[in-house]
Amino acid sequence: MVIGNGMIAKAFESYRDEEGFIIFASGVSDSVNVNTEAFEREIKLIKNTIETHKDKLLVYFSTCSIYDESMQDSAYVQHKIKVEKIIMDHYAPFIIFRLTNPIGKTQNTRTLVNFFIKNIIEKSEFTVWKNASRNIIDIDHLFLICNEILQQKQFLNTIINIANPENYPVGFIINAIEDHFNIKGKYIMEDKEAAL
Repeated sequence: MVIGNGMIAKAFESYRDEEGFIIFASGVSDSVNVNTEAFEREIKLIKNTIETHKDKLLVYFSTCSIYDESMQDSAYVQHKIKVEKIIMDHYAPFIIFRLTNPIGKTQNTRTLVNFFIKNIIEKSEFTVWKNASRNIIDIDHLFLICNEILQQKQFLNTIINIANPENYPVGFIINAIEDHFNIKGKYIMEDKEAAL
């Protein structure tokens, strides 16, 4: 069973008819979101899912931004921590995957790479933290890693980080997009840094 219809839900399409799993891929994915209604909607959905599917392995996607000092106090990170706690306190078996920045085909322009692509193609000005780096992982690789863990029933009732072994400077990511589309972006470099 798959709950959701975004990029991660689509990557786990093969689990739609799997009786033993609930892939919970519905909820807040925008790390700058401060909409309390969206957070409350996800909490209500996760609680309802917990109540109605106690016999299945619950798979939840959280965030590695929990480790990013610049984001630890954000509404998004605090929300993800709250959902993790609800799952750990009220459900078993579960696996929580903390993800970095999955990239892949999606209409969501709020993902890191799609945000850059949209602004570069539209020649819209945006701000870049000069010393920032980001950990990005291809959605297909993300699925392969998670699928192997799920099929082997490894790491039950734990939190697992899924990340690329290498962080990339944001400037490097932007330059790769500019080269791909042969378009020079319009961005302002700010002297700030952050990882993840």
